[in-house]
Amino acid sequence: MAQIEIRLPKMGESVTEATITNWLKNVGDAIEMDEPLVEVATDKVDNELPSEAEGILVKQLFATDEVAQVGDVIAIISTDGEAPETIENTPAEKEVVEAPSVEAAAATINTEIETVAATVSEDINLDKNGPSGKFYSPLVRSIAEKEGVSMNELESITGSGQSGRVTKKDILGYIAEGRTAKAAAPGASANKAVVSEVQQTTVGGGFLSGIKEPTVAIGPDDEIMEMDRMRKLIADHMVMSTHVSPHVTSYVEADVTNIFNWRKKVKNEFMAREGENITFTPIFMEAVVKAIKDFPMINVSVSGNKIIKRKHINVGMATALPSGNLIVPVIKDADRLSLTGLTKAVNEMANNARNNNLKPEDIQGGTYTVTNVGTFGNVMGTPIINQPQVAILALGAIRKVPAVIETPEGDFIGIRHKMFLSHSYDHRVVDGALGGQFVRRVADYLEQFDASRTV
Repeated sequence: MAQIEIRLPKMGESVTEATITNWLKNVGDAIEMDEPLVEVATDKVDNELPSEAEGILVKQLFATDEVAQVGDVIAIISTDGEAPETIENTPAEKEVVEAPSVEAAAATINTEIETVAATVSEDINLDKNGPSGKFYSPLVRSIAEKEGVSMNELESITGSGQSGRVTKKDILGYIAEGRTAKAAAPGASANKAVVSEVQQTTVGGGFLSGIKEPTVAIGPDDEIMEMDRMRKLIADHMVMSTHVSPHVTSYVEADVTNIFNWRKKVKNEFMAREGENITFTPIFMEAVVKAIKDFPMINVSVSGNKIIKRKHINVGMATALPSGNLIVPVIKDADRLSLTGLTKAVNEMANNARNNNLKPEDIQGGTYTVTNVGTFGNVMGTPIINQPQVAILALGAIRKVPAVIETPEGDFIGIRHKMFLSHSYDHRVVDGALGGQFVRRVADYLEQFDASRTV
């Protein structure tokens, strides 16, 4: 019987694993080439994986909610058109790792205790598998290395993930609770002062160590709803961002009457010629890109005590999904696109997001983010920075308002189309002058829009 192994493909530069969320075909089902086989989820995006062969699905090597690594065989398809007499549906064979002996474990513990002091100033490089054979994801290892969490400590954490796997939430909770106190063992009193110092240099400089979520009383008529996977990721990302970056928000009101009237004039012609609807979003993005080129220090990231100045201008556009969740597709090298190009890119990304057709690379590499709170009728907002970026711009609703219009003949009151721009930025590296000047420059480009331009 000819068989084809279906492997988990590479789904982005930084994606190394994915969770099997739903098998779209059962064992014994016939499947066509490129027909959806399985749904998988990464920490970036959810995807359907198409079949690489035509035949019959004879084995699923990972169960729902199990985590597979890139390159793992996740399914086997028979290509001769016949299912085997006995169809098996077994989980993937896991490599058996012999548990360490008592003496080896004791030696490991003693070694870790002796090196607690060193973890304050030296980097830790952790293997993906611990002595017990437990797998640690790249994200968990990255957090552990950054916070000086040793392998011995990782092994002591009770994981809430599949098969006891340590998750991001587990390790962050462990750090926030003062993990070094748990790491101290009998005989480590000599390192007590050093351990205390380590504890004070954990998340938020130690100020979060005593903060716990409130206990919520549940009423008899209340409904309890479990967060879906994407909502959990968003929640973790938002909490992390507010802890990492001191947020400041500056506001500017912009007169967009010229833009409003120009779009009204050209939208039908544009639709007839390009088959695309031209919205306000690409016009606003064009102004943002121009302002970024004027103030390149807005287009940076922070890594420890270093500032990374980005060469490319990749603008993310926060997009609401039908589920109510949020995703941020990215328009790469937005400064190289014309207004027509920006329009097509914005429409394509928005449509792909709504239809769940985004690829992992579509939401990676952003250097600045724009979110349109005006879509929901909001006039302004205080957006949270999309880490590891240092700024984000919220676009408010366009409103007709009375305004003072200055002319050589004198001032008078007229009706204008105006909107608020809300610019949140990381005050570690973006001071009020830079953050305020940037959003003012965006408003200037909007107000100076050429109402006679062609597109």
